[in-house]
Amino acid sequence: MNRRVWLTIGLAGGAAALGGIGLSIVHTKSHDAGATVDSLWTQHFERPDGGTLSLAPWRGQPIVVNFWATWCPPCVRELPEFERFHGAQRDLGLRVVGLALDSAAPVRDFLARVQVTFPIALAGDSGFGLVHSLGNVQGGLPFTILINRDARVAWRKLGETNVEELTHQASRLT
Repeated sequence: MNRRVWLTIGLAGGAAALGGIGLSIVHTKSHDAGATVDSLWTQHFERPDGGTLSLAPWRGQPIVVNFWATWCPPCVRELPEFERFHGAQRDLGLRVVGLALDSAAPVRDFLARVQVTFPIALAGDSGFGLVHSLGNVQGGLPFTILINRDARVAWRKLGETNVEELTHQASRLT
């Protein structure tokens, strides 16, 4: 065989080996995300209108958690989509929660203009560490996760979503 063939075989083998390492990293991150989801049930988030929100009462139920901020244009655009989705899914037992990576005042001002009926709470700046641990290594917003009845992340989405995509992903849980 000539040198070019050996080089091609070597590169293909190296790529396959790196692919295996990549799969192992993805699996590890998925496992780590499960551990973080477990910690979600013990956290208490401040609500912009006072009080706190705990996700613990909803453990064992499917829940969509959307991380957003008032300063994030795609987040602001998609919030009405979550409201439509929440309205359609509310009686089916699927919960929707918005966690704002923001402070209380801008969230209160925003919610005075845009009506939502699902719970909104504040993850604040520490929310960036939370989204990172849930699999969003870029730390971008919006970021959405769907947690199944087994309290595992069934779906993640970095970027804007819509009611059709949310409905499709939720339908895969049954």
